[in-house]
Amino acid sequence: MNTAVPSARRRRGLVTALASAAMLALAGCNGGDLVSYDLPAKPARYTFETKTDDVKTVWEYTSSEATKDDAPELSPCMGDVTGSNKAACRPEPLIFLRYDFDLSLDNTAKAGEDHDITVVGYYQPRLTALPKVTSLKAETTFDGGSTWHRATTRTTGRNTFTTTIENPRRDQAANGIGLRISATDSQGDTVRQTIPTAYTLR
Repeated sequence: MNTAVPSARRRRGLVTALASAAMLALAGCNGGDLVSYDLPAKPARYTFETKTDDVKTVWEYTSSEATKDDAPELSPCMGDVTGSNKAACRPEPLIFLRYDFDLSLDNTAKAGEDHDITVVGYYQPRLTALPKVTSLKAETTFDGGSTWHRATTRTTGRNTFTTTIENPRRDQAANGIGLRISATDSQGDTVRQTIPTAYTLR
């Protein structure tokens, strides 16, 4: 994560990585799904990057100063739990992605036909004043990422998008269909997630 050196005045940033259909998890979370880190109190733009099981995710977002109101009793700060830090904390406004690939029981889709997948953007439950995902772009690759093709995407609900992938013949995507999703929300936060093999063809 690209950050400036924290000043004497600090606040606690808390990121909770929730498992998605793409098996996204934050790197370095041994035995758990919580990561906390100190950030300067002054709002700033950050980049946060993870790679898990070859799924690469890059977030760009603006972090703002936390207040005590950002830490409700039912979801305390890590410092409150461990007694190590009593500073205010809040989740960072990261856009997470959930997928419904609508595959058959053997996790494949039919070659040579259009195939719809659903992508939902969501945020950590503790985040107040949730932004809205305003745009989503989908790209596919049939050759392991050497070339990418734009897929048609339409909005089908709040933070929900349907992408139509034109599946090629099976021999044209011997290693399956790769997917790259880029999303932006109403606060200008972004995420780009690359899944080398989202599914294979039959």
